[in-house]
Amino acid sequence: MDRANRLKRLQFRSWHRGTKEADLLIGGFFDRNSAGWSDAEMEWYEALLHEEDVDIMAWAIGTQPVPDKFEHALMAQMKKLDYIPIAR
Repeated sequence: MDRANRLKRLQFRSWHRGTKEADLLIGGFFDRNSAGWSDAEMEWYEALLHEEDVDIMAWAIGTQPVPDKFEHALMAQMKKLDYIPIAR
């Protein structure tokens, strides 16, 4: 699969998680960070998307420890939570 189609697929999967909260966290993270990802980073992210939303969200907000296989620079970026839009 070429890079453009792979990113489109990841974007769809990021924004269609099942709850608005997960969509904003995971989809917002994807939109903010995905443009410069390497193939290895896309592989890491694809593996992350196979995990349960509640787990991903707990790792991102720090209520659960991140499993070793997901300790990565991208997880550190996800933990910043600066990509989630806040309505004012």
